[in-house]
Formats: sequence, C-alpha cells, structure tokens
Amino acid sequence: MADRLYLDVSVLNRPFDDQLQARIKLETEAFLAILERIEAGEFAMVGSSVLDFENGANPFAERKERVESYLKLASQFVKVDEVVKERAETIATFGFKSFDALHLACAEMAAETFLTVDDKVIKRATDRAGELDLKVLNPIDFVRTEIRK
Repeated sequence: MADRLYLDVSVLNRPFDDQLQARIKLETEAFLAILERIEAGEFAMVGSSVLDFENGANPFAERKERVESYLKLASQFVKVDEVVKERAETIATFGFKSFDALHLACAEMAAETFLTVDDKVIKRATDRAGELDLKVLNPIDFVRTEIRK
C-alpha cells in the first residue's frame, strides 16, 4: 500500500505564494513533485472535512478552485467526529492552535505523514513527536528523505 499523506492548506496553496523567494520556490517544487507521485499512485492523499472547510473559506476563487482540484485526488477522507474532536482537544494541550490540532487529529486517523510549511507546527510536532502518531515534515524534507529516484 502507498504511503498516505495529509497535506495541509499551507502546502496546497504554496504555488500561489511569492515564487521569487527561494524557500517558497523550493517548497512549491517539492509539493509539485509529491503531487505527481500522488497522481501516479506512488503515494495516497488523505482529505478531510477540515481541509474542505478551510479551503472553502478562501476568498480567492482561482486559488480555492485549484486547491479543490488537488483535494479531489484524495483516496481517503476523514470527517470530524467525536473521536477526532477528542483527539484534537488532546493535541491542542500540546500547544497547537485549535485548527492545527484538528488537522493533525484528522491526519492521525488515516495518514503516516503530515506535510506543512508552517515552521511552528513542525517545531511543536518535533518537540512532541512521541505523542503524535505520524511524522510531521516540510515538503522539502519529505522529498529529500522519502522520494525514491
């Protein structure tokens, strides 16, 4: 079975950020490489009602539609239920913002890896790694360590 990935909205929107900044350009390229491999079936993408909700609030129609097209590639979907809510409440006690905790709780239900470009989430997840049931990585680090040539 393909590794299952949960890409947060910050990753899914990376192609719309300022590509003149080297880090953003590299993260965009990493995201696009991951997306290609999802489309090829090498990795499976996990969607969630939290991703749909967050993307639905995007005021930029073009971005919202593009991210929606990415989310349609998800082969698994996690809905927020009582189990997810309870886990999110626990994750929030680790210092994560409520919305980030919901994303992480959804990801734990179906994915092995959570991808984000949010440095604070990555740092906190690294500090609390033993308490989360998934890896939390920047897309660049994921490509560097997980994608086989």
